[in-house]
Amino acid sequence: MSTLTPLKIIAFPGAPNLPVYAALEQGLFAALGLDVTLQTTPSSVFQIQALHGGEFDLAFTAFDNVVAYREGQGAAQLEGPCDFRVVMGATQVELSAVVAPDVVAAQDLKGRSLALDAVGTGFAFVLYAMLKQLGLETADYERVAVGATPERWQAVKAGQHAGTITIEPFTSIAQAAGFRVLARSSDHFAACQGGIVAARGAWIASYSSELQAFIRGYLQGLAWTLAPANREAAAALLQARMPEIKPGVVGAVMDSLLSPRSGLTPGAAVLHDGMQTVLDLRSQYGRGGQPLRDVDRYLALADWQAVTAAGA
Repeated sequence: MSTLTPLKIIAFPGAPNLPVYAALEQGLFAALGLDVTLQTTPSSVFQIQALHGGEFDLAFTAFDNVVAYREGQGAAQLEGPCDFRVVMGATQVELSAVVAPDVVAAQDLKGRSLALDAVGTGFAFVLYAMLKQLGLETADYERVAVGATPERWQAVKAGQHAGTITIEPFTSIAQAAGFRVLARSSDHFAACQGGIVAARGAWIASYSSELQAFIRGYLQGLAWTLAPANREAAAALLQARMPEIKPGVVGAVMDSLLSPRSGLTPGAAVLHDGMQTVLDLRSQYGRGGQPLRDVDRYLALADWQAVTAAGA
């Protein structure tokens, strides 16, 4: 009996994890020799520190997190040099500005607090940019670090903050509870790279075969998820893994998730124009002061390219 190679993943809670759930449920990773475990993170700081420290091999995270820590602008101090690299894409991801029911227009947020993962992350930058287009500057509202989307949504639901930034399924859950969507990233940006899969450069160099096996299994799970014939089964699996998704909202969650404009990226490709949007936002709102233009600096796509060239 062959021994499976352990591979540990850390991801944000959310519907974009569905291809991994599908691959786990169908034994696709095990068939490729991997014992994959997926843990969700309470915040981006926890995730990045754990990835950097070697507690996890791969992270489903925001592209901006790779950029921020590579540029020395991360929300937390890391011990030793940081060499995070993007090994494949995951989502374009639709980010929504969800606000309390009494917020009718952006001006109603003046002087109130917004719940964020961290005040200097890419998803927060998307919110700042959308609110700026609606007439608000960052000085007009208070920015509070709360944690990942479930924690932020609960804080807004409890009335502790007037709004936050969400992904599915939490956007649809919030709307079903009577909260408003003030703006959506898909309406404000032509493209925006949301989720990617990242790893440490040294790990990539040492575990190429394991990485390629993971990519192959993920792509199989992704293809199953995106197949129209599997929509009902995919929705049932997502609800089983995320019971907070009620029947009344699962349709909207799946619509967003299955759209390449707002959800999963076919073939797990990276979107160079969407990545440049992320670099532009960090150039505007980050601490660096210099424009960021070199997308390729953050990529290590050789293993993804090898798998896709061979056919997943």
